[in-house]
Amino acid sequence: MPSLADLVDLLHAWYPPGTADSWDAVGLVAGDPSAEVGKVMFAVDPTLDVAREAVEWGADLLVVHHPLLLKPVSSVAATTPKGRILHMLTSNGCALLTAHTNADQAESGVSESLALALGLSDLSPIRPGPAKPLDKVVVFAPVDAAEAVRAALHEAGAGRIGDYDSASWSMSGEGRFRPLEGAAPAIGQVGELEVVDEVRIEVVAPRGRRTSVVRALLAAHPYEEPAFDVVPLADPGLATTGTGRIGTVERTTLDQFAARVSRALPSTAHGVRVAGHPDRPVRRVAVCGGAGDFLLDELAQSDVDVYVTSDLRHHRAGEFLEHDGPALVDVAHWAAEWTWLPVVEARLRAAVGDRVDTRVSTQCTDPWTFRH
Repeated sequence: MPSLADLVDLLHAWYPPGTADSWDAVGLVAGDPSAEVGKVMFAVDPTLDVAREAVEWGADLLVVHHPLLLKPVSSVAATTPKGRILHMLTSNGCALLTAHTNADQAESGVSESLALALGLSDLSPIRPGPAKPLDKVVVFAPVDAAEAVRAALHEAGAGRIGDYDSASWSMSGEGRFRPLEGAAPAIGQVGELEVVDEVRIEVVAPRGRRTSVVRALLAAHPYEEPAFDVVPLADPGLATTGTGRIGTVERTTLDQFAARVSRALPSTAHGVRVAGHPDRPVRRVAVCGGAGDFLLDELAQSDVDVYVTSDLRHHRAGEFLEHDGPALVDVAHWAAEWTWLPVVEARLRAAVGDRVDTRVSTQCTDPWTFRH
């Protein structure tokens, strides 16, 4: 069985805590990283009933979307609401991990899962996330040392592009230099002009690895004073992560699309509320898992036909419609975010195989329980 640390590392690689909003509280909340994990349960909310379900099933790890401890507390005694939940889990050997806004924006995250559940294709973020800053590192090395320098750069973290590593570009040329008094040249003599067959090596590298990459370059290079460049690269604007998703569906009507949403999401007392003419054509769709009215201004002048999200307020929705923007479909917060659970479960099962049993909680933790 994998350790808790192994699974935390895996989940954090998919949903990096560093991408969470500054106000958020994500990551491992409780648990011994060295403990073995044989059962993992996924849920949206860490409620007492969900914790009880996890314990009764024998879960070693409960992965939730919403944080248990988002706001500071002065006590987690078992006599407090949050303390009861934490005590139930920890006293039964079940760890707790939260992936909140870091899971909202990621590939295979909450908004992307909602979009796919509704049948959207050709997905892109509504608000693209910033790409990780990159450098281009260029170094000139003698031919017989080029492979060693290239290997050192890759070992230091350079040359990774998407799902490829050890990527580089090379070109042959001549290097010319004259060692002066006081130099200790690896090639050539002091005072004499030297011409050396050299290789120009180019690699990309994460900007956060700049110091390590340059140190590795200098350590592997045979020259006393090697020539190299470090060039910051511009963001190409091709982000696949970010807030919300926009995609397309086969042309339909708002009424038919709303019916599709209702079928795709788990049933709640909230249901599916729609603002717009039932016969309005629908082709371009925007979605945001969770409360999404903060994106209304960005979508008002877009080519989107309908926006699916949760927790829309009366005045904001009314003002939005007055500007002839997209139609609105308001769904239960819990239902929209629940669509992520089967996705992350499948992802974990593909990564660890039958070494871990998994379960998605189907308990509805939406706070609204009935309506007249």
